[in-house]
Amino acid sequence: MDIALIGFGSVGKGVVQVFSKKQNQLRQKYDLSFSFKGIFTSRGAFLDSNGLDLQSILNIKDLTAHSSWKNGLSFMESIDDLDVDLVIEVTPTNIEHGEPGKSHIISSIKKGCDVVTANKGPLVVAFDELAELCRRGGCILRYEGSVGGGLPVFNLVRETLQGNTIHSLRGILNGTSNFILTQMTYERTSFESALKTAQELGYAEADPAADVEGTDAASKTVILANGLFGMNKGIDDVYIQGITKVTPEAIELAGNENFLIKHIASIEDGQIEVAPRLIQKTSPLAVDGTLNVVSLQTDLAKEITIIGQGAGGEETASAILSDVVDIHLTRKAK
Repeated sequence: MDIALIGFGSVGKGVVQVFSKKQNQLRQKYDLSFSFKGIFTSRGAFLDSNGLDLQSILNIKDLTAHSSWKNGLSFMESIDDLDVDLVIEVTPTNIEHGEPGKSHIISSIKKGCDVVTANKGPLVVAFDELAELCRRGGCILRYEGSVGGGLPVFNLVRETLQGNTIHSLRGILNGTSNFILTQMTYERTSFESALKTAQELGYAEADPAADVEGTDAASKTVILANGLFGMNKGIDDVYIQGITKVTPEAIELAGNENFLIKHIASIEDGQIEVAPRLIQKTSPLAVDGTLNVVSLQTDLAKEITIIGQGAGGEETASAILSDVVDIHLTRKAK
């Protein structure tokens, strides 16, 4: 399998590290041999038609000093000359227009490549368009890493819950907001103080709006609604309420009645929302810190809940790796 990787931030580097580390295991367990022909960054690209030496790229401090480096070269400029089977797209997310990831994915599918992405933007703004392009072109699109980091939500439904009808979904899809609410609950601090702690620990960005106002969780909920429920929804279809107005007093009152306040994403009866909600302290959704959780209500297996780290380079790379293996096995079976 010949691969191109677009994006070399924390997730992209995590992909290179994980694939380099797991190379022998993938060959022995799944008969999967791979070669990265191109790795594209915001400043240029590593290109080698014979396959890149991943470890040398990970070890080098000055990317431009690498023998395979092409300064200023973009994926869109290179796509016609790239001879790859699969494209991994992990550029930064933009949920307003989905670019540049949307163009990367569309161009890859039109070239006949399978695609794995952790980029929420294209899936939020153009899910049906991308799915239709894949249907027409005979390509496979996988996006496990776009929701919940390493949580295997889509793989679970596709590979383990076949035959089940998914009635509803509830979950916590943003680790930053969950950490803040956890701090407010157990440290009895204000929202502002908890946010500052989250920023100091690196859990929250300098501009935390997407996390605390709910748009990040909402975008993930849209992808779940479209990918699991076939709902063809966009971000404007989600009722969104952030956590900025949650007070220590409200949390304390909830605690006195054996409830927690959590930022809950839900999909039920055609409605999608992300908002602070009361949940029982014994609920499967009562996870703390930066953990994410997804709970599915099904007709046969009843309630299925998965918990794990919702972000991180290696965690998301794990999801990407599972998607690549899935595509390999699907192609091999045909």
